[in-house]
Amino acid sequence: MQNAKNLPIKRAAELMGKREQFIRIGLQRGRLPFGTATRISAERYSYYISPIKFAEFTGLSLQEVIGECKGKVV
Repeated sequence: MQNAKNLPIKRAAELMGKREQFIRIGLQRGRLPFGTATRISAERYSYYISPIKFAEFTGLSLQEVIGECKGKVV
């Protein structure tokens, strides 16, 4: 199994059944413990989601989390 280094916002939202904006705001406010949001300008953020921490938080297996991320640059 190939480990993804960063889980895309879109994939996290799909797995949680939430909108991408929910994930972004949760990371910005520090409410979601599986990643970070770093402000890079007044209106822009850079996001990081740990696939391992996301799997632990959601109760999904790591394989389920990164399954569609294999072979892609994420």
